[in-house]
Amino acid sequence: MLSQKQIKILIIDDDEDDFYIISGFLKEINGVDFIIDWCKTYSAAVEEIKSGAHDIYFVDYRLGNKTGLDLLKECIHFQPDRPIILLTGKGNKSIDIEAMKSGATDYVIKSELNSEKLERCIRYSLDRTASLKAVKESENKYRNLFTGSKDSLFIADKNLVLKEINKAAFNLLGCNERDLSHISLYDFIPNVLLREKIKTDLNADKNIFEVEIEIENIHKEKRYCLLSILPESKTVGKVLFHGIIQDVTNIKRAEQINLQSARLAATERLIRILAHEIRNPLNNIQLSVDNLEMIMEANEITKELVGIIQRNTLRINNMITELLESTKTLELTFEEQVLQDLVEESLSVASDRIRLQNIKLHKVYLSSPLYILADKSKLQIAFSNILINAIESMESDKGVLSVIVNEAPDTYQVSIKDNGKGIPPEQLSKIFEPFFTMKKNGMGLGLSAAYGIFQSHKATLHVESVPNNGTTFTMNFNKSLKTPV
Repeated sequence: MLSQKQIKILIIDDDEDDFYIISGFLKEINGVDFIIDWCKTYSAAVEEIKSGAHDIYFVDYRLGNKTGLDLLKECIHFQPDRPIILLTGKGNKSIDIEAMKSGATDYVIKSELNSEKLERCIRYSLDRTASLKAVKESENKYRNLFTGSKDSLFIADKNLVLKEINKAAFNLLGCNERDLSHISLYDFIPNVLLREKIKTDLNADKNIFEVEIEIENIHKEKRYCLLSILPESKTVGKVLFHGIIQDVTNIKRAEQINLQSARLAATERLIRILAHEIRNPLNNIQLSVDNLEMIMEANEITKELVGIIQRNTLRINNMITELLESTKTLELTFEEQVLQDLVEESLSVASDRIRLQNIKLHKVYLSSPLYILADKSKLQIAFSNILINAIESMESDKGVLSVIVNEAPDTYQVSIKDNGKGIPPEQLSKIFEPFFTMKKNGMGLGLSAAYGIFQSHKATLHVESVPNNGTTFTMNFNKSLKTPV
């Protein structure tokens, strides 16, 4: 039996006799209060369906110069969740099939109608429409989650060839819809061993859950991500997978910055302790040498030896002073500066080195000025240290130095790239530590000082390097002109 207590029905038929016949059958159905209306013209029927005032529509196939199929095609999108039943005079399979394709919920033959068939038809149509509505609502929720998610979502086959991806995935991978017919997710995972591990796990029906991967998009930009893959459905000869790629690059970089800051703080504390402990005996040595000089016999040998001790104690003392200066909190004066000008002036400081080593310089600056709050002299020191580091890593007559100043959605970005010898992966995390150096005569303070200066400007510093293929330093400055605290 029908569960609804009251159902509004509109009969669309240009034959009044047929209307009364159908109304009679409806009134014979017990337990339901039918409110029955009649519409006899095509144009009036269009307006009635648009109004959405009825729960179900019975539409005659013949409606003057037009047909019930025409009405279906014109009006089905106005009230897609209201069942429309086509009435035909005689059974016609082609009409029935076309009616269902056009959106009809059911069709009935007038000559075979009775109250029992009509009741069954109404119940089936309402139930089917309710089910379709629920499915559609569920699909819409899923679609909204899929398209609107900030995480990259995809549907792929067993080879992870992408069948469908959301906007976030398009942005992450740098591809477009035309690419989806042949691109596999494996194309974006440069780590061969990791690719094979994922393939092995998927072939063994194992779920992939938050596996750390590095994605390299079409533009060769690298992002750190977490990958999860679950089977969506399995049918004969076909396997589909749902996947989520969470971009954790900023989180990972923040962790690296925090770790680097902690290391620097620990190193600075150690430097101050050592400086204090070294200076005490050093002062005693200096005083003792001064006293020895007064009481010892003055000859050339003693003068030379005392001079050696005095010069080296002074040198050690100066080195300690320099180290202590490098650990002091910078006193900065922030003023509005143009980022392009700061970079250009830093390049001018390194111009002699660039010219002497015959290095090709490639500059790309955004034409409109990018304003930041900065301590001009300190920031120029930081840029210069990185530029000099890049220059010294390249061979004479073969070096190419690229300096790019650009704008990202939330930051201003400076990129300094060389084609030098690069940095081994195991040493990449150490390059900003004081005293760490890969140079024969270096003290390892240049990059450490640059890191501290960028930190004081609330700027992030990120480095990527490939051995024998060069290094890229990327500095991101907040667009806000608020003075860093």
